[in-house]
Amino acid sequence: MSDPVAGGTALVPVAILLVEDDEVIRRSVTLALERYGYHVTSAGDGLTGLELFREGRHDLLLLDVMLAALDGIGLCRRVRETSMDPIRMMSARDDALDVVSGLEAGADDYVVKPVDTAVLVARIRSLLRRATFNPATAPDVPHHPPTGEPVALAPTELRLLLEFAANPGVVLDRHMLLRNVWDYGWDGDSRVVDLCVQRLRRKIRAARIQTVCGFGYKLRR
Repeated sequence: MSDPVAGGTALVPVAILLVEDDEVIRRSVTLALERYGYHVTSAGDGLTGLELFREGRHDLLLLDVMLAALDGIGLCRRVRETSMDPIRMMSARDDALDVVSGLEAGADDYVVKPVDTAVLVARIRSLLRRATFNPATAPDVPHHPPTGEPVALAPTELRLLLEFAANPGVVLDRHMLLRNVWDYGWDGDSRVVDLCVQRLRRKIRAARIQTVCGFGYKLRR
């Protein structure tokens, strides 16, 4: 996988699956992403999007929350049953319920529509960098929970765990985690941090990641 925007010549364009029920938005986002060199496959409803996901290779999914037949939250859950491909949710409302539901379903992040093309591309690049992150150069972290069974971590969950592992006992505030894990050069919505920490806690020993009230989180030594 190669990001055509991140520098260099892409031998294989990044494949994006866009599932958006609004035809105008679907066409405009497709054209905008194609101008940046991405290969976009699109669908207008959740069930068609699920079929396209199962039929092809995709490096990243952009899923609208409000979809016919199968909504974006349900589609995200279905994808997560078999894949850890990066998923970004899109919502026309900056609604806490939409955000929480999407992240709990397994999405890595979300954007609120309408979104500026340059911002959307920057967020896509950030998520793709997380997805292609090489943990071989990172600090040692446990690969197995106490039961000894492997744990499947989404790209953002892995980056988050490695960030904690690189700073054992150090309190990391939400804005720092947004910069270092989500790769945001600005203050994004800290709800993504809280929800991702909750997902990570369910997959590893919950007591290892401690909440420091009023500050953030730390990995217990």
